[in-house]
Amino acid sequence: MDYTDIQPLLNTYHRRLSATNLKFKRYLHKQINWDVRLLGIKGARGVGKTTMLLQRIKEAFDNIDDAFYVSLDNLWFQNHSAEELVEFLYTRGVTHIFFDEVHKYKNWTAFIKNIYDDYPDLNIVYTGSAMLAIDNSKSDLSRRQSLYTLHGLSFREYLEYEGIINLQPLVFEELLKKHTQYAMDATSRVKVLKYFEKYLDGGYYPYYKEAGKDYLMRLGEVVQLVIDSDITAAEESITYVTRQKIKKLLMVVAENVPLEPNINKLSASMESSRDLTLKMLYWLDRAAILNLLTDKVKDYKHLTGPKKIYLDNTNLMNALGSKLSKGTQRETFFANQVGAVGTLQMPKQGDFLVNGKYLFEVGGAQKTFDQIADIPDSYLAIDDVEVGNGNRIPLWLFGCLY
Repeated sequence: MDYTDIQPLLNTYHRRLSATNLKFKRYLHKQINWDVRLLGIKGARGVGKTTMLLQRIKEAFDNIDDAFYVSLDNLWFQNHSAEELVEFLYTRGVTHIFFDEVHKYKNWTAFIKNIYDDYPDLNIVYTGSAMLAIDNSKSDLSRRQSLYTLHGLSFREYLEYEGIINLQPLVFEELLKKHTQYAMDATSRVKVLKYFEKYLDGGYYPYYKEAGKDYLMRLGEVVQLVIDSDITAAEESITYVTRQKIKKLLMVVAENVPLEPNINKLSASMESSRDLTLKMLYWLDRAAILNLLTDKVKDYKHLTGPKKIYLDNTNLMNALGSKLSKGTQRETFFANQVGAVGTLQMPKQGDFLVNGKYLFEVGGAQKTFDQIADIPDSYLAIDDVEVGNGNRIPLWLFGCLY
């Protein structure tokens, strides 16, 4: 192998790097320990993992050819191996290799483990969209890697991305105590509710800017790709028939969110076993298409029937044709943003139990404490208000947690 063999990859790397700007960086960029020798970043398709890799290269390397970026779904790998690419790059002085779409490479966990062990002074960063496969890799790579999750844009990030206002993220417990002061400061500078509606409709995935009017159509296509490609890559035993059932199941949920499922009836309508129906629901949850609410902390090793099912975010509600109930939209937003930083459970009273302690009801400006009266650590997440008081917290503020 020589440079003429890898020239197509070099051209792609340099071209993508030159098109990358550093103006806006995702929240995770600052949190990552980029100095570890093996770093994994997982997340749904379209949340900005590739951009974050290229931004890191652009800001950290005076000589960009000390690093190398490559996507492992590139057709180049149809007649070349990633192993021989690593050997070639390493012997030419490359110190950091950034692998994108790593789950598309056959036996990728063994590949990453082997190059980590065989090249002790090589730094490796990888990303993957098939979240289930990335998580399953922990058994092989846990002693070696640091693993991070990148979520879609928070409302706070959306405001920054649009160039409207820069707000500092809030720790959840800090939000409960200081929400009035934070909200007063923000709303004195910008009319947040005006932009909150736009975010809910189409501001969760960063590519909404380039997609423009085609954004929701593109998002629908991405969902199809996740089912046909990413979930299948994670679960190699999935057949064409099962993929079709996953799509049917998704549309049943999308048209009935929030769905409080009877798993036996749902299985019968899918013409599948209860076990397979649960697996399909949890596959979609791990792929960040659905959000399953259970009465205990979610456990992916012991699948239990969810008590309520939401789509992962409000943009998916628009893309998949959900009935646009304001109440469902509010609950979906709350579950998405708070679930990114804490645990959610289905309580006996109220809408959500957060971190096993804090009870929430989500609703409009007229919402009262009637349903959760006299329960300790209970709160209202209220839409259509800029500033709250006491245990009444504006809903939009829960988009400022990361």
